[in-house]
Amino acid sequence: MTAHSAIGAPPVVAHGGRLDAARRLYPNAPQPWVDLSTGVNPRAYPLPPLADEVFTRLPDDDAFAAIDSAARKAYGAPAGADVVPGGGAQAFIQMLPRVFPAERVAILGFTYAEHAACWAASGAHVDTVETLDALAGADVGAIVNPNNPDGRSIEPQDILSAAAQMSQRGLLIVDESFMDFTPERSVARFAQNESLVVLRSFGKAYGLPGLRLGFALCSHARGAKLRAALGPWAVSGPALAIGAPALADDAWRANAARASAGDAARLDALLTQAGFHIAGGTTLFRLAAHPQAARWFTHLAARGILSRAFAERPDWLRFGPPRDESAWARLAAALESVDGG
Repeated sequence: MTAHSAIGAPPVVAHGGRLDAARRLYPNAPQPWVDLSTGVNPRAYPLPPLADEVFTRLPDDDAFAAIDSAARKAYGAPAGADVVPGGGAQAFIQMLPRVFPAERVAILGFTYAEHAACWAASGAHVDTVETLDALAGADVGAIVNPNNPDGRSIEPQDILSAAAQMSQRGLLIVDESFMDFTPERSVARFAQNESLVVLRSFGKAYGLPGLRLGFALCSHARGAKLRAALGPWAVSGPALAIGAPALADDAWRANAARASAGDAARLDALLTQAGFHIAGGTTLFRLAAHPQAARWFTHLAARGILSRAFAERPDWLRFGPPRDESAWARLAAALESVDGG
């Protein structure tokens, strides 16, 4: 999923949230932009007041113990698993090839490109496969569950079976960055399994990606290697101070899940009415297909609305939910425009 421009296709911004690039590509678009290109909760967790020492001192052991306890409970990690905090799930995606090097890697596709890119950069031979069984011949397998961008969801038992099929020295990485609102499908409760590493993102569900907080749930032996690679103070004091109470706030998370489901249904209705086919997604993003998706991307961007296009799937656009009623109204008006379909 890299930046791409082809005849008859819009310029595709690599990853979501690149408003700087969008502004350069569409300098005459109305301001402010409505950024629907990311899968981030538009209703951010309310920031608590922070003591000055959160910024003026290095985080201490108590701060790390608090985030460990909160994350362990929120994700359902067992006592036999390690919960390693880091600077977002992306930090672990980039680190895993260095800490657990492999020659043959299989990625269950079509999915988020960073897993394949980081393993390929490490020198591994990377295959994108279509079935869980096809992971078994690799040293490392990777599954994004629920999947980005189509929301494909795999049952926990099927993932555990795939882990069991890996070779004796194999490792199965399960990226659960979008799992917070469907915890019943998580394999975090099995993270003590030596063949599993489960990745969790904080910023997406809690609407605070700028904090750069995420976790790797794994066996104590694998956790020790990750911690050694990360070094001390792998997470900032403010991220620890905000993340611990947020993860412990079960009521907020339940309310956010309900609100997110409502947003997804509302977004589906708007897109369907405009002629899109809903191809999948999670409650934090919807994947929509249209034979004129490239034209729609340009049409929306010219009106200051950024969606997520895919060079590899030119009939797809991904939409996150608008932040407020003004943004919803702008999206609805743009989708009703007769020159977009």
